[in-house]
Amino acid sequence: MAQAKTLTQNEVDQVLRYIATKQRYAIRNRAMLLTSFYSGMRVGEIASMRVCDIRNEDGTIKNEVRLSSSQTKGNVGRVVFVNEKLRTELASYLHFHKPKTNTEPLFFTEKRIGFSANTMTQWFFWLYKKAGISSASSHSGRRTFITNLANKGVGVRVLASLAGHKSLNTTMIYIDTNDDIKRRAVELI
Repeated sequence: MAQAKTLTQNEVDQVLRYIATKQRYAIRNRAMLLTSFYSGMRVGEIASMRVCDIRNEDGTIKNEVRLSSSQTKGNVGRVVFVNEKLRTELASYLHFHKPKTNTEPLFFTEKRIGFSANTMTQWFFWLYKKAGISSASSHSGRRTFITNLANKGVGVRVLASLAGHKSLNTTMIYIDTNDDIKRRAVELI
């Protein structure tokens, strides 16, 4: 199976424009998409999150999401760091969504139930397809997150930790390269 496509900023913007103009649940869809790109979480991790995982008791968005072993691949809990951009997106989403309880799913389907990992995987597939981005999948946000950080000089050990990988080799597979990246690299000499 081919690796998920790493999206350029122009492609991410293209998907965001599609969401803004063509989507019934635009605020939710934007938050789901950007959670993938800004956190590097797996689709199953995103689908498993509840409101209490990301919102403090005072209503603010947490700086860190502590995923339990049941929410992650490999049954090992991990911490996901939430940057300011994602905190802003999630706060906007929750302002719109207004959950009744902290234990309800963070993201919900049209039927007002939580997404399963499989349902969310299909959701990402169709979103990218309808937005005109070929070869993208539910893993594209995660792969783009890791690649972008690597291109900004973040070391592979930090990347592995952020991704929840046990092996540096696994993380290295995620890092995409292209001719523009190589051109910029040789100019550093």
